[in-house]
Amino acid sequence: MSIGFLRQALNTLQQQSRRHTPYRVNQWFKWLSPGLSVKRWLLISMGGVILASLGLAIWVKLSPIFWALELLRGFLGAITNILPNYISGPLVLLCGLLLLLWGQTRTVGSITEVLRTDGDEELIDVLLAHRRLYRGPKIVVVGGGTGLSTLLRGLKAYSANITAIVTVADDGGSSGRLRQEFGVLPPGDIRNCLAALADEEKLLTELFQYRFRAGDGLTGHSFGNLFLTAMSEITGDLERAVAASSKVLAIRGQVLPATLTDVRLWAELADGRRIEGESKITEAGGSIVKIGCTPAKPKALPAALKVIKEADYIIMGPGSLYTSVIPNLLVPDIADAIATRNIPCIYICNIMTQPGETQGYTVADHIRAIDAACGGRKLFNAVLVHQKTPSARALIRYAQQNSHPVFVDRETITHLGRRIVSANVMYEDEMGYVRHDPQKLSKVLFRWYSSAQKGRG
Repeated sequence: MSIGFLRQALNTLQQQSRRHTPYRVNQWFKWLSPGLSVKRWLLISMGGVILASLGLAIWVKLSPIFWALELLRGFLGAITNILPNYISGPLVLLCGLLLLLWGQTRTVGSITEVLRTDGDEELIDVLLAHRRLYRGPKIVVVGGGTGLSTLLRGLKAYSANITAIVTVADDGGSSGRLRQEFGVLPPGDIRNCLAALADEEKLLTELFQYRFRAGDGLTGHSFGNLFLTAMSEITGDLERAVAASSKVLAIRGQVLPATLTDVRLWAELADGRRIEGESKITEAGGSIVKIGCTPAKPKALPAALKVIKEADYIIMGPGSLYTSVIPNLLVPDIADAIATRNIPCIYICNIMTQPGETQGYTVADHIRAIDAACGGRKLFNAVLVHQKTPSARALIRYAQQNSHPVFVDRETITHLGRRIVSANVMYEDEMGYVRHDPQKLSKVLFRWYSSAQKGRG
């Protein structure tokens, strides 16, 4: 029986069961879904029962088995005398299959009662989702800030093979204080990504984002930052701390710092000023002409290079151009590793310009800035842009902060050798703030990935 025929039959049976059969029968058929690795073990179990029976028969020289078979033959002969073989045969076969199905169902039911999650979701649905997610493409997302965690919330519904490579250049707020007082790498962006990839995302996000409002030395610190700092002290470094935290939190995917080096960002502005410190660059309010870090060539995390080498799909952004996306590419080995990959790679451009970083920038200006930071190399082959203009209320709110929609200069983008992926991926809250919608964004990204894969096939 071909897999295609089996899949079609199962889909038909499942559709009919939704309309005409009880819910439980529908759940039984799910255990025979392709890719769940249940059918093969069921057949092996049946083969084992048959072989064991034959072995026992040979061992006892067929003595008791012979009379049992004779009794069974007499019973079946009586049935065939009453009903013709073309009726009695399928009838007995059906009874045997029903008994087998009943026994297996009761077995699975007993296991389900032990392993069932706290929610109402059936174990079979959990297993099917697990199989689907862990067969998804290997995705590497490069960035930082809230933009990266927003994207991860949507991506985790399509694949569990996600790796977020996060910048560790933050030196402001709680992260900056912990960096200065404990000498640890800033945990803020990593904290957000861990929460976004967790199954209990809402609760974990609230817990990790909780900031202490009282206490000597605790005021202003978030629980997530303190948690990762403590884990770093226990395990020895941030990489081990994140790995241990990922296991504790049972996240879907993994989060890796771009480097374990104590990196400090600096920027040269058009007015000649040189600003040092990630948090101070945006506050300076100038036009950035050059971005760099100290030390100049930080060593990449080996695990980050490994996942890039094995990736099926690389996504860059969204996030602050100079303080979230580019800092990862200032680690030379990471930029080199991405440049060597001939796979779909897309950059998600911001919807609005950011004062102090990208005021007046077009989409092409974002692309040029990334290319310049990587020595002129083209690391990505497409750019995703939002095609719908925000509401008048949002435009007024952002204009008061000298922020405007990023203009899509199509001809220049094409001249730069990038394909434009245009879609409505914006979410606007009740206050008029514009964000990327995680679900819409992820749907577009996977649609483009599928088309890019077909184009390469």
